Amino acid sequence: MRGRMTGWDGARGLLRAVFAAMLLGMSPAGAQDLGSKLGVVQSPVLVLDRARLFNQTLYGRRILSEVEAANVAMAEETAAIQAELAAEEQALTQKRAEMEPAAFRALAEQFDARVQQLREEREAAQNEIRAVLESAQLQFFNVVGPILGAIVRERGAVMIVDQRALVLSAYNIDITNDAIARIDAVLGDGAQEAPPLPDGVGDDGRDVIDAPTPEGAGDAVPVDDQ
Repeated sequence: MRGRMTGWDGARGLLRAVFAAMLLGMSPAGAQDLGSKLGVVQSPVLVLDRARLFNQTLYGRRILSEVEAANVAMAEETAAIQAELAAEEQALTQKRAEMEPAAFRALAEQFDARVQQLREEREAAQNEIRAVLESAQLQFFNVVGPILGAIVRERGAVMIVDQRALVLSAYNIDITNDAIARIDAVLGDGAQEAPPLPDGVGDDGRDVIDAPTPEGAGDAVPVDDQ
């Protein structure tokens, strides 16, 4: 009985292997040979975690560090303004008992107007920092587009899909780690002028990938054949 069950388990395992190979459009021997010779799975579609690509490259980390420094500086400035306003409000409150109601009301309205103006200035400054980050992200993905395009062509693929769009992937087709390493090697932290790209990378200038946004999380990024 045990021998028959073992044989049946082996047969089922063989059937699963054959079925998986059929889905790949190749024989089991061909699939094994491909994996051993190339070390990577060939697929027309590759997967990229665009958020991690930006957050973990030297280039992206430099941008995030600069934005964080700007946020810290603005927070310190805001705290100083708040302390100044609190002192002014306390002084104004102390004067209330010795002032005519109309005169006090005029000072209070002036104070409220100043508070509102400062609040709007703070919001505008925060929006400006956010816009700088978004612009830097767009520039980053434009700059690294040719590098990603080279990886796509090396893998024999035609497009990149954002990792967040996937529910399940049957193949090891995520190129994020490879892309991070290559971008770091070619661009460094991006603070200096970008060096010339290697031969054959981005010759036509068409390898561009969109920055990661919630609306475009599932967008596929085609790469033109050369």
